[in-house]
Parts: sequence; structure tokens; C-alpha cells
Amino acid sequence: MAATAALGPAAPAVEPPLDRRRMVAFVCMVFGMFMAILDIQIVSASLAEIQAGLSASGDEIPWVQTSYLIAEVISIPLSGFLSRVVSTRWMFVVSAGGFTAMSLMCATSTSINEMILWRAAQGFIGGGMIPTVFASAFTIFPPSKRSIVSPMIGLVATLAPTIGPTVGGYLTDLFDWHWLFLVNVVPGIFVTVSTYLLVDFDEPNLALFKRFDWFGLVFMALMLGCLEYVLEEGPNHDWLADEAVFACAVVCLTAGPAFFWRAFTAAEPIVDLRAFSDRNFAAGSIFSFVLGIGLYGLTYLYPVYLGRVRGYSALQIGETMFVSGLCMFATAPIAGRFSGKVDPRLMMGLGFLGFATGTWMVTGLTKDWDFWELLVPQVLRGCSLMLCMIPINNIALGTLPPARMKNASGLYNLTRNLGGAVGLALINTVLNDRWDLHLARLHERFTWTNTAVLERLEMTRRQFEVLGGNADAMALKAMMNTVRMQGLVMGFTDVFLVLTILFVAMACAVPFIRRPRAAAGAGGGH
Repeated sequence: MAATAALGPAAPAVEPPLDRRRMVAFVCMVFGMFMAILDIQIVSASLAEIQAGLSASGDEIPWVQTSYLIAEVISIPLSGFLSRVVSTRWMFVVSAGGFTAMSLMCATSTSINEMILWRAAQGFIGGGMIPTVFASAFTIFPPSKRSIVSPMIGLVATLAPTIGPTVGGYLTDLFDWHWLFLVNVVPGIFVTVSTYLLVDFDEPNLALFKRFDWFGLVFMALMLGCLEYVLEEGPNHDWLADEAVFACAVVCLTAGPAFFWRAFTAAEPIVDLRAFSDRNFAAGSIFSFVLGIGLYGLTYLYPVYLGRVRGYSALQIGETMFVSGLCMFATAPIAGRFSGKVDPRLMMGLGFLGFATGTWMVTGLTKDWDFWELLVPQVLRGCSLMLCMIPINNIALGTLPPARMKNASGLYNLTRNLGGAVGLALINTVLNDRWDLHLARLHERFTWTNTAVLERLEMTRRQFEVLGGNADAMALKAMMNTVRMQGLVMGFTDVFLVLTILFVAMACAVPFIRRPRAAAGAGGGH
């Protein structure tokens, strides 16, 4: 060390060359993470086909997604401790192998109960791949290589949910719903074998398992699992008016304080919340939470509009949404190159303003909008995601020491997932409430004393007279459908306005983040 110090300022410039074996191993891990994130969206785009194939009821089929999300949200923060115990290599091999096996079991399910069981197992086992990749990116590569590594994981984390509807639409259109899961098998085997052969980043520490906090795990599972259920099911069941949602809310509020007590008092807590004492990590996690709203919320909103208002199929929705994925792919290398040269706060500010501009444009939505009207908002969304994701990753994880990285990566990825869950709950609640409000206002205007309404009704009645049947009833029903559709479109514009305000607020908050110091970033890489 003394000899190194004697070299003076020239020493920091000397960095080991990029290890090709590690780079190949890391790319294989990134591909595994891509499968785990993609699986959520390709399945959500084709739930109707799964429902028909398994003869499931309308109340049962949402559990195909809910069970996966609940299990995954528990698995992600737990993965930090487990990877320290068994090593990155075995953590990833078990996650990838288990995810692949559960995908095969999902494809062979013959009942909805089997499907829900295997989906929960798939989410719990496979969820560990996501934070493990983030932790590896910031521990095995020096800071100078982050312009290569950060865009890679940022692109996968954002691209996979965006192209999910497209991939799901093609698979169900060309084959059937079984291929939503079978498509994971061959790549999953490849990822499992390759990571077993190539990954050698660290050593296991089995002694930690003796201090495993079982009570902390139970409290965390109850808190996060019930929170996810409340956020998933609350908007569709009038929140606490539903008994199951109310019971889960009570369990979440009860288990929450118990979990935090264990996290701060246990000798080896299941999750080390002290990572939030790092100002950059805390700020990055907050922005990651809001980014989750933009990522998952808009990936949900556009398909709902295209399906319910425009009547698009899953394949048509996927083709319309694909432009965002292309923009992310094009923007990732540009954002990566600028990430080491430009103030990350400037990139984030531009990213959130891009989000806000795109959602503001959609506040002019009508029932006739399709691909071309949505093109520019989707371009802005795709480019903005990459401009935000890469600097947020670097701010949150780039200055932490390696010893805290695995735990922090689990917490960081949890914030993005929870942001998505909160965002979907917020979007559904606002959409339903504003739809009801707009319908009530429209009904006040559509009365038998309104001359314009009566003229429109008469014109519609004449059109139906040509077809025969009860023209009066058909015209009245058509008018009611038109009013409902208009109320729904107005509800969508309100949701996009709320999202615009949120993204503008985050852009205004960017200057309050402290710029990461180069020295701190370097320290985190070795």
C-alpha cells in the first residue's frame, strides 16, 4: 500500500482490465433477470386466454398475477441476506433453476388452484434474480465500467415490462397460453447452467444462517404480502369495505411495527434498514418508487385504454406499445455514455420532465386516439425511462460499500416494485372515482328535455330501423354506451393529469439531491 501511495496522483488511473469471464457471467445473469421481469407482463396481457383454458371464474383469475406479485415482493428484500449466506453463485443458480422448473409446472397446470400455487412458487424463487444482478453490477465492476453496466441493467429493468404485452400477444396469437410459460424453459436452463459454471464473485458464509431471524421473516412476509394484496385488490373492491381487504390491512398495520422492531433490534436482521441512513441511497429509493409508478402505471394504462375504448386485441395492443421499447433500446447507450460525464441530476430532471410532457399530451385524449396520436407520448416515455433509470441506479447504489450492497439492492428493487403497486392502486382508484363523477355529470345533461340529446337519439333510432327489431330500445342502449364511453375517456384524461403533476413535482425535487462525489463512487467499486 505504501508503494502505491508513493505513486501519487497517477495511481487511481490504473484499473484492471475488464474480466471477460465475469462479463459473460454477468450478461447471463442479466438475461435471467430479463425473464423474471418479462414474465409478469406477458402473463397479464393474456389472462383471458388462461381463464378460458383453465375454466376459471372472473374472481379467481386475478390470483394468477396477485400470487406471483405477493411472493416476489417478499423474496426481493430477503435475497440480500440469502446471497450473503450461500453466495451469489448459488443464490442465482437456485433462483434461475427454480424459476425455470416452476414455469414448466405452470404450463402443465390443469386447474386454477394448481396455477396459483406454481405462480406463487415461481415469483418467490425467481424474484431473487433481480436484486442479485443489481448488487453484482456495482460490486464486481469498477466505477469506470458503469457506463457499460448501468445501461444494461437499466434497459432490462424497464424494457422487459414494456415489451411484455407485445411478447404475450404474439405468443397467445401464434400458439396458445401454455407458451407464455414454456418460452422460459430453454433460456432458463441455459442461464442456470452458465451461471453455475461462470459465476465466482464471492464465497458463502453459512455461519450467518445460524443467526437467521425467523420472526423477522414472518413479520416481513405478513407486512409486505398483505400490503401487496391491499394495493392489488383494494381498487376493485371498494377498499376497506371488502372484508378480505380490510383484514389484510389490519394484518399489515399490525405486522409492520413488529417487523421494524426486529429490523432494528435483531443481531442479524433479515433486512438491514440502516441502508436508508445513506442520503444518496434514500433519495435514489424515493425516485425509484416514483419511477415504478411511471414504468408500471403507464404500461398498464395504455393497454387498458386500447382494450376497453378502442377494442384492440392483445396482439394489436402489443404492436401499438412496441414503440416505447424501441425508444428505450435506442436511448440506453446514449444515456450510458452521458451518465459519467453529465450531472446525473440533470439527466433525471430531463427524464421526469419528458414523462410529464408525454402524460400532459395525453390529457387531450379522445375515444378515437390510436397508434399515431399515442406515438409522441410513447416516444417521450421510452426515452425518459432510460434518462431516469440509469442516474437513479448510480445515485442509489453507486456510493455504497460492497459489504452493504446485497442488502441495499434488495431494498432498492423493492421500492420500485412497491411504487408500481401503489401507482396501479392510485390509477385504478382515480379512474373509477372520476369515471363515476363524469357519468353523474353527463347524466344530468342527458335528459328528456335536452333538445340536442333528443335529436341525436332520433337520428340513431332511424339508423337502427333499417336493421329491424326494437329500434327505440337499441337507440337508447347505444346512447347509454356512448355516454359511458365518454365518461371513461374523461376519467383517463384525469389520471394522466394527476401523473403529470406527480412527474413535474419530482423534476422540481431533483435539485435537492446531493450530487454523488466521485471519490465515494470509486470507493464503492472496490
